[in-house]
Amino acid sequence: MTTTSGFSATSTTDEVLAGLDLTGRRFLVTGASGGLGLETSRALASKGAIVVMAARDQAKNETAAAGIRAVHPDAKLESLILDLGSLTSVRAAAVEFMSRNVALHGLILNAGIMATPLGHTVDGFEQQFGVDHLGHFLLARDLLPRLVESAPARVVVLSSAGHQMGDVDFDDVNFERRDYEPFLAYGAAKTCNVLHAVEIDRRYRDQGVRAFAVHPGVIHTELGRYMTDETMASLISRLSESPVAMAWKSAEQGAATSVWAATSPLLDGRGGEYCEDCNVSAVVTDGELNEGGVAARAVDPARASTLWALSEELVG
Repeated sequence: MTTTSGFSATSTTDEVLAGLDLTGRRFLVTGASGGLGLETSRALASKGAIVVMAARDQAKNETAAAGIRAVHPDAKLESLILDLGSLTSVRAAAVEFMSRNVALHGLILNAGIMATPLGHTVDGFEQQFGVDHLGHFLLARDLLPRLVESAPARVVVLSSAGHQMGDVDFDDVNFERRDYEPFLAYGAAKTCNVLHAVEIDRRYRDQGVRAFAVHPGVIHTELGRYMTDETMASLISRLSESPVAMAWKSAEQGAATSVWAATSPLLDGRGGEYCEDCNVSAVVTDGELNEGGVAARAVDPARASTLWALSEELVG
């Protein structure tokens, strides 16, 4: 690890936020109605932050907010309806947020799907690429002007050690010419998440916006709701073959790295880095990967630029 945060794989959201006052700072969290997004929202709100809970299902989002207020009665929560599988919905959510004319100090791109059967978004994209990357790309692109206005600000993109399972094929992101395999597609989408953070940081760091990619760990959440017995067996096999030991985490431990990356004073002046277990595990300097934890291809600045250009073309 290249930082000495004092935290580890077992650290929780409340532990990494201890002593911080986030009053007056606004964070937008996607996938906020459940799992890591809900815990991320709760933890930030507990420290006085204004949290924009972005989710697809309004009723579920309201229930989630009520649950946070039951524990933190003074929680400052706002809602935003967002379906990452629809570019029309993403555009509408961005327009809605921008129309509120409020500051935005942190964007946590948390929502995602994993190892789904072959399927497509309403816009025709392979759904893991479309939801995990392309929807988030469009949302971030349209909100970055507000992040710049509110700087210093940060973008946290949830990736996964699962990016090691597959690389993105820029010539066939929708698996039109290749055989589809759920974890290959998941790995490709998670690779895109790291590349996305690298390119956001390169483009916007001089304007006060820094970006980080995060591996949260292995957590029991709704992320695996599409997995069949076959894909679950495949995952267990892949994890057993991984050179990196992965222990199961609680939601409080899993969301800790996201919260740490979004708020830690240790990361002031830094960005374009891959974080796990509440530390930076890989640093890129002048295009060179200095330490492990992430595939070098996932932090390649040339590939990050290529992905950005392709994503711009695809979202129109």
